Amino acid sequence: MNVAPLRILIVDDEAPARRRIRDLLADIAADLPNIVVAEAADGVEALERLENELVDVMLVDIRMPRLDGIGLAQQLAARDVAPAVIFTTAFEQYAVRAFELCAIDYLLKPVRAQRLLLALKKLPRAAPDAATLRRLAPEGRRHLISSERGRVLLVPLSEILYLRAELKYVTARTLEREYLVEESLTHLEHEFSDRFVRVHRSCLVARAAIAGCERETDAEGEARWRVLLHGAVEKLPVSRRQWPQIKALLKEE
Repeated sequence: MNVAPLRILIVDDEAPARRRIRDLLADIAADLPNIVVAEAADGVEALERLENELVDVMLVDIRMPRLDGIGLAQQLAARDVAPAVIFTTAFEQYAVRAFELCAIDYLLKPVRAQRLLLALKKLPRAAPDAATLRRLAPEGRRHLISSERGRVLLVPLSEILYLRAELKYVTARTLEREYLVEESLTHLEHEFSDRFVRVHRSCLVARAAIAGCERETDAEGEARWRVLLHGAVEKLPVSRRQWPQIKALLKEE
């Protein structure tokens, strides 16, 4: 009976390390059929590869530029479906932490063929979920991800003024521009409740971005409130339901 080979994505910022993993995978192919579908030099590039490749498992270095292995795992945890993850690291303390994270397994560099085979044979397992990731990185995600013309863009949470639901996307607004994010507003509100506050059914505003509120009167003489943002001319409407919460927040400051 033929077994479909494991489809593997190697993620490491060092080309020699990627080559070594590729060679080891070739060495164990007789015991565990596999195919390297792509390589990536960091977490951002890995997310771009996932746009075009079907991947069963990712062999992910922890220390990488732009988006490291933990940051990559955090982004995968926000997805409904994601590849399994095996961390690789040259640093013993990271290996221990990765194990505590409840990832499938971790591989300490230099990786050995039999150790790699043992880790891959533990499949299937899912990518680390949000709850286990919080144990490793209590501060949570530092970026949202936006796909644009085949590229993956990192959107720093610290720069986002507000998040607004529009059709099936969420728009993340910074001082410079807007980004489309493929996550639900409800999920973002739950994950980042300490950072964002709901002002309307379809809008979350960064607490740190709120400069105050302005009262307006409509044609029927009813008062309406709008949130003022630091450094932006845009004013966001506040629903009647959310006004007590916003009012209380302003009194705290």
